[in-house]
Amino acid sequence: MNTFANKKQQLYLVLSGIFLVNALLAEIIGVKIFSADKLMGLPGNLTAGVLIWPVVFVTTDIINEYFGKAGVLRISYLTVVLILFAFGVIYLTTKLPPADFWLDVNKTDSLGRPFNIDFAYQSIFRQGLGIITGSITAFAVGQVLDATIFTALRKATGGRYIWLRATGSTLVSQLVDSFVVLYVAFYVFGNWSFDQVISVANTNYWYKFAAAILLTPVLYLSHFLIDKYLGKEGTVELQEEAVENVSV
Repeated sequence: MNTFANKKQQLYLVLSGIFLVNALLAEIIGVKIFSADKLMGLPGNLTAGVLIWPVVFVTTDIINEYFGKAGVLRISYLTVVLILFAFGVIYLTTKLPPADFWLDVNKTDSLGRPFNIDFAYQSIFRQGLGIITGSITAFAVGQVLDATIFTALRKATGGRYIWLRATGSTLVSQLVDSFVVLYVAFYVFGNWSFDQVISVANTNYWYKFAAAILLTPVLYLSHFLIDKYLGKEGTVELQEEAVENVSV
């Protein structure tokens, strides 16, 4: 039978893995802007990365609940480093000279139109300095805000109202995140107008707002399963440690 220490370690590893993978995916696919109207019949446009961000902020809240602010920031800082590493590797691959046969067998699309697959690869994966800067800045600021507000709300409510601290921290942190990433990436370094930034940021935020509300049952289900896994005594001990573990 696993000891409490092993269960604690395994829980943090699993939650951190879910957090890291989804955060990295969201950053990579975030370069695409899609029409919410064409997909869901809703007004506005969204970044593709926003679709899986709810998984990131739910996981953030769960980590904070059991491992405290320091636990959240630890994996957040590691994720920032790994995102930068991933962008660096991806950028280097765009500089590799393409094989002639690869260009030749992919020289037309499905409709027979001329197609340069190497140019397409570079266009998709060679995310500019602005997008990388905006993404990393927004992610770091958003995570610090989320962890700080979550901890403050838990203290203010005496550990009650899980939904309040989880939803409240997410709504505030994502308000900042949604604007910062687009402003830095596409206004400061890009060619968007300020109105376009506000429009997409607004749609992104309301999607995240709705997702945070709708995922509340998932949060409670996760708590139930984790509490069952840890046992009553283990759960109490870990949550007490989390309340005390507020330093980075």
